[in-house]
Order: sequence, then C-alpha cells, then structure tokens
Amino acid sequence: MTQPRALIITAPGTNRDADIAFALAHAGAQPEIVPLIALREQPQVLRGAQLIVIPGGFSYADALGAGRIFAWELRQIVGEGISECAQRGVPVLGICNGFQVLVRLGVLPGGVRSAALAPNRPAGFQCRWVTLSAVSQRCAWTAGVAGPLHCPIAHGEGRFICDESTLRSLRADDQIALTYADGPWSPANPNGSIGDIAGVCDGTGMILGLMPHPENAVLSRQHPQGNCPAGAHLGSDLITRGVDYARG
Repeated sequence: MTQPRALIITAPGTNRDADIAFALAHAGAQPEIVPLIALREQPQVLRGAQLIVIPGGFSYADALGAGRIFAWELRQIVGEGISECAQRGVPVLGICNGFQVLVRLGVLPGGVRSAALAPNRPAGFQCRWVTLSAVSQRCAWTAGVAGPLHCPIAHGEGRFICDESTLRSLRADDQIALTYADGPWSPANPNGSIGDIAGVCDGTGMILGLMPHPENAVLSRQHPQGNCPAGAHLGSDLITRGVDYARG
C-alpha cells in the first residue's frame, strides 16, 4: 500500500504539528513537517506533496488577528500554490488556526470579505469534546464519512460568520462540510457559528477548513468515555478519508 506524502506546514506558534503527524502516519501517510522558513528556501516541495495540512496552534501569537501573519507569509512564499494544488486534486486541510489561515488566505468560501472566523459567542476559550455531523458529499475529506463524529475543540476565535448570500451559496453548493450536533459534552453550537457550521470546503472540494481537532481523536483511549461508543466514530475518520483520497 502506497504512503502518500503529507506536507505539514508550520509557523512560529504552531503546536499541533506532532499531533497531526501522528494521526497522518496512523492513517497510512508519510508526514513531513516543513516550517515556513524551510518552505521559503525550497518552495518547490509544495509541488511534490500529495496531501497538505496547516495545523492548529497560535501562529505568531495571534498577533494582528488569528492566522493573519501566517496567511500573509504563506502567500508571499507560494503565491497561489495552495489553490493550484487543490486544482490538481491534492487534498488540503486546515485545522483550527489552520482554518483561520486558509480563510485569511482567501482559498475558502467568501474569502476575508463575506466570511470570517470571529470570537466565540458567548466569549471565552472553549476546550471540550464535541459531536459533529459530516454533511458535504462534495468535500474529499467528508464524502462517505459516517457519523456522528467525536473530537475535541480548543479555540477562542472559531465562530464562523458570513452574510446570508454566502450562507445560501454554501448550502446550495454543498460546501458546508461539518456541523456541530447535540452531544453529551457540549451544546449543539458551542461557539455561536452561523448555521452550526464547524467546517467548510472550497469549490473544488479539496480544501477543508474546520475548527475541531480530529488529530486529537485518533485512538479509542483518547475518547473521554475511554472508548468510542457504539454507532459513533472518532474524528480521525476525516483524516483517514483524506489519506485514502490522496492514495487514489
């Protein structure tokens, strides 16, 4: 079985790179962690990637806004490279801070004008397990994934907001990838996101951004109940789906 090369792009302040590397390896990929400074020296490594992940953390200490500097740096280094990879059929995943980066980069629906990730409502950092429903059959990461999915969140700025026109478009174009659902640890909408949205994909279906952390729900013993309950699935099913897609 082939091991697709998974590029994990990090910046100062990224802190979930080891977690996603473990999750990718567990799913059968060959992860490679590449800091922005190394990507600047060898931007061609992006072209060799079969899967790309921007993990969570607090890149550049969230200075000037969560993900803003990371997105600016990434744009200077690779230009339209992320979108070009998606056009070639390379799955791209942005988790938490990575989601914020992809929104600010403008590769997810609405770009920075009509869609954004705002401070939670009610305000405050949310760190708890949540239940998710996989919605989009267009998205390479969620198509065919069964639910409900269980994984944790850990963010203070994860409320997805957009105008009504964008929301209608997301629904019509099957770009709402994941929604929050009622569960034993959290209300259906822990951060006030419009439409209970937990993740969205781009028009190609290749780029997924989500606030929850599927990379921290890989092994059954990580589940708060000690084992994933019957009928439910761990968030790592999303990662496995992406790796399987990259494998072809």
